[in-house]
Amino acid sequence: MKNFEVYKLWPIEPVKAKGCKVWDKNGTEYLDLYGGHAVISIGHGHPVYNDMIKEQLEKICFYSNSVQNSLQEELAERLGRVSGYPDYSLFLCNSGAEANENALKLASFSNGKKRVIAFEGAFHGRTSGAVAVTDNKNIVSPFNSGHEVTFVPLNNLDAVEKELAKDDCAAVIIEGIQGVAGIYMPTDKFLQGLRELTIKYGVALILDEVQSGYCRSGKFFAHQHSGIKPDIITTAKGMGNGFPIGGVLISPSFKPKQGMLGTTFGGNHLACTAAIAVLKVIEEESLINKAAEFGEYIISELNKIKSGTGSKAIADIRGIGLMIGIEMESDFIKVRDKLLFEDKIFTGGAKSNIIRLLPPLTITRGEIDHFLTCFKKSI
Repeated sequence: MKNFEVYKLWPIEPVKAKGCKVWDKNGTEYLDLYGGHAVISIGHGHPVYNDMIKEQLEKICFYSNSVQNSLQEELAERLGRVSGYPDYSLFLCNSGAEANENALKLASFSNGKKRVIAFEGAFHGRTSGAVAVTDNKNIVSPFNSGHEVTFVPLNNLDAVEKELAKDDCAAVIIEGIQGVAGIYMPTDKFLQGLRELTIKYGVALILDEVQSGYCRSGKFFAHQHSGIKPDIITTAKGMGNGFPIGGVLISPSFKPKQGMLGTTFGGNHLACTAAIAVLKVIEEESLINKAAEFGEYIISELNKIKSGTGSKAIADIRGIGLMIGIEMESDFIKVRDKLLFEDKIFTGGAKSNIIRLLPPLTITRGEIDHFLTCFKKSI
């Protein structure tokens, strides 16, 4: 048997990682400014994280959700407190796509409707409902295409209200920051208006914070910059620092019924331990403030490059905190490949001309400056 080849692979095999650095099987060191799609939140191999995982391994790794698990309660309490949502409930699962599936299902249960409003450029996952609300026809199979989904332009309240007025929508789902699309942000005014409209029409507002959550934007969740509180929030990626875990934060207006949601592996002992460790480090090392401070610094320095030597190479710089998109005037691959293969720096891409920066929140000022120097030379 061989692997089903659906991934385009770089000829690099990381075998060791620490902090914001990884080493390949040949011993070559790389600076990681992508964190495996924003998954690595507290840095590779953080000692608090590693020690807690090792300690839990010696106790119990897994049992089903048919028994009590106090780690789930500890995680829910800590997440509620750190995120600013202590009155919400938590449903644990295994991934961002699964979190979004459950959020959509919960919204539909609540009002008995099934159409969903999503946004152009959206990415919410690859499972059946999640991929249906993802704006990429190339990954939506005929099996997935039967869901009733309407895509409207981002930051266009009139378009949203036109659809909500039809009175057949279960939910509006939106990313705190569109990541895969290339770091596009809903404006504060738009999110505030969206919250008002969804309340007016009795429709659940789902904030997908799978990539933009867990402090990456300089707030715990990106939507908190606008001051709104959605009905449902989904999270994953940075939640477990590499251990598979996802979560759905659910407002008190939703009432649980036994059996309405479920999962085999979600909320297992190791996953909860990983997530508790991440929150512990976030608090102890003030990573929310650090993301805000360092993000402001990176964007400021990138704008200096854009206004100087990069004026002909850089079209736009977008983002907030440590979720940044650099839109190039032309194909970004030449720049990305120089950074990767010559300077040994991992970055991400989006579309055909956008470099994405999603580094661990524990990145240092020296590592940032090293990237900025190399990037300036690469353009």
